[in-house]
Amino acid sequence: MTSAPVDAPRTYTITELSSEFDITPRAIRFYEDVGLLEPARDGRNRVYTLRDRTRLKLTLRGKRLGLSLQEIKQLVDMYESPDDTHQQLQAFLGILRQHRSQLEQQLEDLQVTLAEIAQHEERCLRMLEGKSGDLPEAID
Repeated sequence: MTSAPVDAPRTYTITELSSEFDITPRAIRFYEDVGLLEPARDGRNRVYTLRDRTRLKLTLRGKRLGLSLQEIKQLVDMYESPDDTHQQLQAFLGILRQHRSQLEQQLEDLQVTLAEIAQHEERCLRMLEGKSGDLPEAID
């Protein structure tokens, strides 16, 4: 068995990456299909570089933040370009602010819904404590 040269860049298999990041190989192949990863081939096997590993890590981080795959790809591609990082950071900041706004609206909507549920629960409990022979009034 021959070993790789000492100065050869580290590579990863799809199994190694899926195990490391606790995702399925199918998910990794999907990220390839949308252009987030571009592994080399060794025959039929995919060979992932440190760049691919980093892009996968950033993709999963973006997913946790609620970013779309298109937004993630745009940001990851920007970070790889040698262009002005100020512009890249401004774009990222804009996307983060947009998602914060969306999440704050969702939180507000959830709080309203939870308050309505609490009101209905309270009303049901009061009705249950009332006379059991009476018909309850309709729930609005």
